[in-house]
Amino acid sequence: MKKLLILLLLFSISFLYSQTAQDQRKSIEKQITQAGNHYRNGDYEKSLEVSKEALVRSFKIDDPYLIAHSYNSIGVVYDEFSQSKRAIEFYKKALQYANQTENDSLKDWVYSNLGSAYYYNKIDVKKGIAYYQKSLFYAEKIKDSTEIAYTKLNLANAYFSDEDYESGFSYLSQIRSYFERKGDAEGKFHLLNCLGVYYSNQNQPELAEDFFAKALKISKGENLYGLLIDLYENLAEHYKRYNKPMLAKAYENKRKLMNDTLFSEEKLRSLEKYAIQIELDEYKSQFERIERENATQQEKISVTKTVSVLLLVLMIVMLLLLYSFYRSNQLRKKLNAELLKTNEELTLANKKAEENAELKTQFVSTISHELRTPLYGVVGIASIILEEHKELVNSNHLHSLRFSARYLLALVNDILQISKMEENKIVLENGVFNLQEEINTIKNSLHFIADGNENILTIDFDPQIPQYLIGDELRLSQILMNLISNALKFTKNGEVKITAKLDRVEGKIYFIAFEVKDNGIGITKENQEKIFEKFVQLERKSDDYQGTGLGLSIVKRLIELFKSSIQLESKENEGTKFSFVIGFEKAIENKQPQIKNENVLENLNILVVEDNKINQMVTQKIIERQQHRCKMVENGYDAIELIQKQHFDVVLMDINMPIIDGYETAKKMRSLGITTPIIALTAFDKNEVENKADDAGIDDVVIKPFNPTALFEVISQQILKK
Repeated sequence: MKKLLILLLLFSISFLYSQTAQDQRKSIEKQITQAGNHYRNGDYEKSLEVSKEALVRSFKIDDPYLIAHSYNSIGVVYDEFSQSKRAIEFYKKALQYANQTENDSLKDWVYSNLGSAYYYNKIDVKKGIAYYQKSLFYAEKIKDSTEIAYTKLNLANAYFSDEDYESGFSYLSQIRSYFERKGDAEGKFHLLNCLGVYYSNQNQPELAEDFFAKALKISKGENLYGLLIDLYENLAEHYKRYNKPMLAKAYENKRKLMNDTLFSEEKLRSLEKYAIQIELDEYKSQFERIERENATQQEKISVTKTVSVLLLVLMIVMLLLLYSFYRSNQLRKKLNAELLKTNEELTLANKKAEENAELKTQFVSTISHELRTPLYGVVGIASIILEEHKELVNSNHLHSLRFSARYLLALVNDILQISKMEENKIVLENGVFNLQEEINTIKNSLHFIADGNENILTIDFDPQIPQYLIGDELRLSQILMNLISNALKFTKNGEVKITAKLDRVEGKIYFIAFEVKDNGIGITKENQEKIFEKFVQLERKSDDYQGTGLGLSIVKRLIELFKSSIQLESKENEGTKFSFVIGFEKAIENKQPQIKNENVLENLNILVVEDNKINQMVTQKIIERQQHRCKMVENGYDAIELIQKQHFDVVLMDINMPIIDGYETAKKMRSLGITTPIIALTAFDKNEVENKADDAGIDDVVIKPFNPTALFEVISQQILKK
């Protein structure tokens, strides 16, 4: 019961204190309101006295809002007497305390008054405008229509003072209806006065005088004599502008009389006395605050003993924690040692993995070379037999031989391609090409697969697609070849349709939507996720040509290089559709591809440097069929010796040769001043040898097996260059 009584007593004291503080705040707010009323009635001295008392009381209860309000009220009086230095000083103190509160209305008032101090006293009009803009920000934030209207009115006045009449008038236009509808007498006066100034400066004196007269009527009718000084000054300036010196002089005299009445020297001295007293009161309030802080400090000292005991307990706990940290640190060191050992093992494993990757790359490259070399012989000999024995044109055995060789070559190319993709070695190239011609070429090259399965292969090409585009023609062809040949293989007695439509244009980029659609066997749902993986083959049958299972994996990765993706739609026994969108830049006319040079050169003398006997025979037959002369040597030294004795139009150089390779042979020839075009014939991938060949002075590279027409086109180009 006793404890309950104590709690009730404490609650009552707290409640009474709370009520007392609340009452004090209300009393101070009432004082500040009274100061405002005295100011509006022209009793500036009384306004200042009441504001000063409110400030002292606000400091005692340490209320930032009331302190700011009191300083603002004091600043307004000094501002009225054009004591701008003092006014700005008090406004800035008001702003300092206003910023300690969340009251946006208060910040709005103080910023507005700072703007007026800089503008009306002609200290810095632009600075005044900046403060008005900050005031407008807070007025709009709190959605106070009255404050917004008055701030815009102040901005209009300030812009007029800076002779920016259009900016000022735009603000007046926004608020004119507001003041005319529900503005108070003071607001209407300022609006009319401002409109008078505007039209006076716009060469409309009658309209200006009408607004000035209305303002004068309001000021006299509402006893707003404190506002007449500004109006008289504007009227004096107006009549000077329109060459009415008598009227100008009369209003100037009225302004001086009103100014002397309201702002006498005695009042100014009284204001200065009040300013000094306010500063003394500030110091006194700060001193009292220090005394209160000292009292609080003494109370804290009395608690020191308890804190000391707690500190001792805390130190014991800290020591225990320190010991725990020590044990943890020892354990961490042990774990770090084990981690370092594991890290070393991982580093070695990573190094070994990198070595294995390098070995894999070398292996793929070597295998590709070793397979292409005999394939060159097989394809070449098959072509020679067909050329020399026309009666075997329809021989199934010979066609099977050529088909098998091409299949094996496609397998080698697929393996090399996927290896490059895994190592991120493929970079798209930009060249000019004709998309419609490219698709027609692909269609013609795949007709044997279409005919074999009795399929119809059709093309739907959008005429809106530009004739020439810039992009990687080779990679796009690989994508389409793989998709179309797949569709033809898995469709029998059906149709495969190739579609190219203009999807959209973004700046210089034309996005083409491609589709390859068939009505073949389709793909089951469970298999649709698998088909883009490497080495995946679906529905293998003994009589199907299924390939390596790399085609769609290559397609997916190539499309990703074009920063796109492939979509698949398929239903079993209904058909399949692959679609994707790729963007190409439109080629301008002077970048259009030149028509390829035909082999216009005849009776060439060609030196072939090749160590493989079968390849020698194949290359010789290809050259001699074109009515050119051919000289064959087996190594680089023989080639260097022969080219110094005899003239040759071009050198066809194998890269991989015993004794001295093709690079060194080319370097030695160039060092001797020999400028004959050198073309490398190699089974290595072009990207692997291109840079090294260029450094060695080799002019171009042709990959075995090659198309004879393509070879002679390169020969023609190089000879014509020289």
